[in-house]
Amino acid sequence: KKKKKKNNMAPKKSTKKPVKSTPKVSKDPVFPSRPRSTRIGGDIRPQGRDLSRFVKWPRYVRLQRQRSILYQRLKVPPQINQFTNTLSKNEAASLFKLLNNYRPLTAAARKQKAKEAAAAKANKTAAPKGTEFQVKFGLKHVTTLVEEKKAKLVAIACDVDPIELVVWLPALCRKMEVPFVIVKDKARLGALVHQKTAAVVAITGVDKSDEKALSNLTSMALESYNNNVDIVRKWGGGVMGLKTIAKLDKRAKQVEAEAAKLAKSKGL
Repeated sequence: KKKKKKNNMAPKKSTKKPVKSTPKVSKDPVFPSRPRSTRIGGDIRPQGRDLSRFVKWPRYVRLQRQRSILYQRLKVPPQINQFTNTLSKNEAASLFKLLNNYRPLTAAARKQKAKEAAAAKANKTAAPKGTEFQVKFGLKHVTTLVEEKKAKLVAIACDVDPIELVVWLPALCRKMEVPFVIVKDKARLGALVHQKTAAVVAITGVDKSDEKALSNLTSMALESYNNNVDIVRKWGGGVMGLKTIAKLDKRAKQVEAEAAKLAKSKGL
């Protein structure tokens, strides 16, 4: 009989991973687990929480907020502080109501007007007349009108950045005796002349029907801005923050308490 050979090979390892027994965790009834839902609508923040403090705002927003705080804290010279004295709501409404009647033409309207003028010239007929007076805009253009004393009223935006672009214009208007006002804001002036923003606008004349409104505005501008001495002398800023005010109040109370204690010890 043949002898069977012994198999000396090691037993094959099983590929099946051993299943680990997970210990059962007792659920806490006081603090039940609420797994976060990542489905549609699960990442919407709860209502009633103001998270604006934790938002990383764009750089231009941070800069304009820091600038407004600095204008409150630091001492601001009168030449810059005068731009905080803007027209009231009613006065600005009457000003823009007048200027709205003399808005310049849009690019499409100018193109159409040029076509009509060319057609009238070809047909040897009279060209259609446009408006005699229009709102003038552009810093160089308005400066020239002020220097030549052609401007009847000048409106300057209060939020021009950098402020050095228009900081000298009120002094020029006073010297040339041209009425000027400071209004909010450059976007509103820009919308008036079909632009995004406008630093300054001016008007050189109005129709007879609007002469009374213009005279009222110019007299108001002369009284509030041109001939106003306080607006040229008044400094701005110097307003401390809430934390600093509270700290100084606390310090003053401590000094008063110590003085009262000292007086009591001396028998005064």
